[in-house]
Amino acid sequence: MDGLENERGPLSFTALNGAKRLGAALKRGFTTVRDVAGGDIGLQRAVDRGLFPSPRYLFTGPALSQTGGHGDPRSETVDICFSSGHMCEVVDGVDDLRRAARERFRTGAHAIKIMTSGGVFSLTDPLSIPQYSAEEIRAVADEARRRGSYVTAHCYSVDGVMLSIENGVTCIEHGNLIDSATAKEMASRGTRMVPTLAAYDAMARRGAELGLNATSLAKNDLVLSQGQEACQLALAAGVEIGFGTDLMGDLEDDQLRGIALQIEAIGVEQTLHAMTAGNACILGDSRLGHLRAGAFGDAVVLKQNPLHEPEVLSAEDTRFAVVQSGRIVSSES
Repeated sequence: MDGLENERGPLSFTALNGAKRLGAALKRGFTTVRDVAGGDIGLQRAVDRGLFPSPRYLFTGPALSQTGGHGDPRSETVDICFSSGHMCEVVDGVDDLRRAARERFRTGAHAIKIMTSGGVFSLTDPLSIPQYSAEEIRAVADEARRRGSYVTAHCYSVDGVMLSIENGVTCIEHGNLIDSATAKEMASRGTRMVPTLAAYDAMARRGAELGLNATSLAKNDLVLSQGQEACQLALAAGVEIGFGTDLMGDLEDDQLRGIALQIEAIGVEQTLHAMTAGNACILGDSRLGHLRAGAFGDAVVLKQNPLHEPEVLSAEDTRFAVVQSGRIVSSES
């Protein structure tokens, strides 16, 4: 749970660890994943060539952050240079942001992620303050639009969300601090939202023992209490909701816990929709999220009906089989 170590540690270790975690995600029933703030074409090529069991893998590469923004891992007392790492790149100014976005697409990125408000993990940025200027956000969104892609933004606050969606961002990651008016504006613009309730719950329970700093733990308390309410506000306004986890480091094994938390917030039917059709809408792939003609043919076969027993979705031992592209990739036998 150390930002600089994650950013600058050996990429070989990151790739091998990532491969193991992708295999675990597939076994849990996640047949497609989107890695926002990380990943690269090498890992995607390994997945595509079947070098190890994995969900389909989409990545953004390092997220874009302003100096002192959510992607800048330095504390105020650390006197070192930092421009980029495995998860985030610090980029300021319209021209440099255009160049960075173009480089992402050159190297195979599915979409672009930017940081437009403070965050839990970073050390020098209050949660509520918007990040990047309108001109900077528009430049990145323009590059994505011309490539037939999109920009998704890490964002919590009302001001940050409004700045983002007014300037071309089409998906909000987290969104814990939105109000009903902001949710209605998101819906009117067709903005999607990906709640990541698992992350806050896991950091509250396990963060301290894994070395998460006191600043981040205090921020986490704030967003933890409002995450489920934000889901309810977004759903009531008509926002398309997806499902994500945002679990850092060794917290990744709490992936299924996020399902239970989202069910608590919006119910089992809406959570199932979020994990299937909702996520497919966000990813922009008509082959995902259904079993009609033309689909990839993915399914999770459960031992009980989740509409009657929702807890089977978030338990490890309730999967009879996981099917990917019409082939059983994990089963009890």
